Amino acid sequence: MMGINFLIGNIFDMKILRGVLVAFFVMSVSCTPSGSKPVGSAYAISVTDFRGKEIHLAKPATRIVCLIESALSGLYMLNAESRVVGVPSSVYNESTATQYAILDDRIKNKNLPSPGNWDFVSLENLVALKPDLVIIWSSQQESIEAIEEKGIPVYGVFLKSFSDVYKEIDDLGKLTGTTQRADSIINYTKNEISIIQSQLKERHHEQSEAISKSVYFIWSQGLLETSGATSTVNELIELAGAKNACRQPQEHIVVNMENLLQWNPDVMLMWYNDSKNANDYLTMPELRYINAIKNKQVYELPSVFWCDLWTLKYQYAVKLLAKNCYPETFENLNLDLEKQKMMKALYKNNLLINNLLIK
Repeated sequence: MMGINFLIGNIFDMKILRGVLVAFFVMSVSCTPSGSKPVGSAYAISVTDFRGKEIHLAKPATRIVCLIESALSGLYMLNAESRVVGVPSSVYNESTATQYAILDDRIKNKNLPSPGNWDFVSLENLVALKPDLVIIWSSQQESIEAIEEKGIPVYGVFLKSFSDVYKEIDDLGKLTGTTQRADSIINYTKNEISIIQSQLKERHHEQSEAISKSVYFIWSQGLLETSGATSTVNELIELAGAKNACRQPQEHIVVNMENLLQWNPDVMLMWYNDSKNANDYLTMPELRYINAIKNKQVYELPSVFWCDLWTLKYQYAVKLLAKNCYPETFENLNLDLEKQKMMKALYKNNLLINNLLIK
């Protein structure tokens, strides 16, 4: 009889223990932040890249090879630069090289390896860096397949709008464990854009017949290379309260001189070009009948580092274009002060910021 009682007691105790364990499991799951996995699970971080592929990491990445300059800029904004072990070759030989040399002594001293760029990747050199995350353009499919075959997670990027820029920064924040910083700089940028939008709405309210100026955008490849209605450039122009003179749908398009003369834009905006400036177009005799030329409304964006349309710094290009299109509305907008404010919000080191601003 005592044996039976002992057995029943043990069964009863087991039921109690099982109940306690279940309750503890439920509490543990309920305390796990939304969108993440428990620390002891196979992965703690999960994002979907621009290919639509899920990227899983057990912990924030600490050895990142980033082969996209704009994404690299984002990592510096997130204060995650110490995690970068490989960079695109463009940071050493293109227009942003001077600024990156100021941002990072490793780049200044050329100590950071560059195993590739947008058009080429050395798989051997990349694997030798032992990355736990690679950031690359999603169009580089062959390279991505080769990297993933080595068991290395790849975050593929394809940016076609400013909302994509926000997604990229949000994802990189999760992948590097800097979500609070990501939220902060995204919200800052959105707020800066909303301020411009509010001023433009006030302009239209005060001037019931206010007409939006037409803008023709010029890529650095030449006068007749522009962007159409389904492009980041078009979004830039519309955020500045203007309209794109080129209504053709292409992202990047080569037009003819007849198109340009027919569109007769009010403003011409140049992408940064180290071999041409606004005066080169202002003095072209074949353009003399275009409104932008007659009214001397041709402007050039500053070097790519300051207003890269594929980073959160696109806000500066919006402000610059808005002020050039509508100087009366934005007469109190000081572009130099706006640049300083942006840099202090997006980068952490005041000494570096000061050095950047004088370059």
